[in-house]
Amino acid sequence: MAATKPIAAPGPTSGVRRNATRSGVTHVRAYQSSHYTIIGNHLAQHRALSLVAIGLAVHILSLPQGAPVDIRSLADRFPEGRDRIAFGLRELEAHGYLERVRERTDGGRFVTRTYAHNAPALTRRRAEAAEVREEPAVPAVTVASITPVVSVAPAVPVTTVDAVGVEAAGDPVAEEAPSPPSDVSEREPLMSGHRDKAFALLAGLRRIDDRFTLSRKDVESLTPAVVGWFDNGASRAAVIHAMTADVPVLLKSPAGFLAHRLREGLPPPLSALPPYADLPGDPPTAAASIPPNPWSDPWTDCEGGCTRVFRESAPVKCCRDCRARRVAASLKSPVRTV
Repeated sequence: MAATKPIAAPGPTSGVRRNATRSGVTHVRAYQSSHYTIIGNHLAQHRALSLVAIGLAVHILSLPQGAPVDIRSLADRFPEGRDRIAFGLRELEAHGYLERVRERTDGGRFVTRTYAHNAPALTRRRAEAAEVREEPAVPAVTVASITPVVSVAPAVPVTTVDAVGVEAAGDPVAEEAPSPPSDVSEREPLMSGHRDKAFALLAGLRRIDDRFTLSRKDVESLTPAVVGWFDNGASRAAVIHAMTADVPVLLKSPAGFLAHRLREGLPPPLSALPPYADLPGDPPTAAASIPPNPWSDPWTDCEGGCTRVFRESAPVKCCRDCRARRVAASLKSPVRTV
């Protein structure tokens, strides 16, 4: 019978782990019940932000309300200098993750407040959707169309007094005035014929600069200002240059920026040119005597037999040599005796 060999004891496991991924990072996630911050991948994997800006955004979003986030406080907290931190904050402002607003306190002082947005694109879309859902403004109502209301106790139903009955009783009633059209579409065609051109100009500003991508509501609100420029004689190139020249890097409100430039830089209307505007002094009249021009003599052919061309300055249309020959011929002719 063959001898049995004892089974060897299992050896210790090596320090090499098995992993499904061939290379790259492997996440080891542990559940956290508190002290964590939710960061979106749109920030953590942002293509245009630097690593300093992404780190500053993550740190600011993890801070409690009211924590200081100025350059001095951040420079005391991190080893990076103030210049790098300031550059990172400007990056976050340019991409909408930070917003610095000057506000006035109850005591009359001005303070700068910093608003940190964890999802600026989502916040912007919700704000635009809220503007679209807003109800239209109530049309203007004249004084004559308002029905007088008798004030009574809240529990009693409100009773109205007919305007015709008031007038018959002898009370003065305001005369009916023509009410302005409440609809924008009824008012704009009467205002100017440049509305379509102004609307197309504002809607196409995004082709010049992406920061001027305006909503339809902003375009309609800025159209009357551009129409005013066209009515005063400004060209399309002049309007575009006035709106897009020397634009700051951080443009928080494109519509407000354009409205300010259109309002402050509106040129005065061009006056009609009077007749003879390009001539100095009074226009010449028919009876005014104009001095002859010594160099205005026309050219003519000589009638003395030669083929010369000379300036006509004598009653006889002959050149100087032909006139001399005629004088010499008259002196040599014999004198007839009577």
